[in-house]
Amino acid sequence: MKLEPLIRDIPDWPKQGIAFKDITPLLRNPAGLAMAVERMANPFRGKGIELVAGAESRGFIFGTAIAQSLSAGFIPIRKPNKLPHRTHAIKYGLEYGTDTLEVHTDAVNAGQRVLMVDDLLATGGTMRACCDLVEKLGGNIAGISVLIELTDLNGSQKLAPYDNIQAVIRY
Repeated sequence: MKLEPLIRDIPDWPKQGIAFKDITPLLRNPAGLAMAVERMANPFRGKGIELVAGAESRGFIFGTAIAQSLSAGFIPIRKPNKLPHRTHAIKYGLEYGTDTLEVHTDAVNAGQRVLMVDDLLATGGTMRACCDLVEKLGGNIAGISVLIELTDLNGSQKLAPYDNIQAVIRY
């Protein structure tokens, strides 16, 4: 099954010059959603993944499904003041501004193997911030899985030294 027809471009959103990759048609298609989750999870089967981490909000959609598929736990990485327990925070740059993410201080035990998941890898800022948070807690980044990578933005370069970056679709 081809997933590309289930992703639409929204021009000039959230601001002029950005072509937003809208995955909502894929999410409402049962076969497309199942295929996306399987393609994102399959490279990491049998790799000892203990936890899957996903950033708010689309990282939650794929992250929880992939965690279930890999028999792993899930770590939510959220925007500020959304988590009820003690948190670590990181501020990072986006292609159109800055943002902050937080994770519970007890989300990862030292040495646990963590798969990082999101819907899209663009400039790499969000994923790098998520990886930095998990590593601050002592987690080992076992890989990165995204549905879409925008290769022209070179986000994977920002993610060196992580060498296990998987993308289902590359534009």
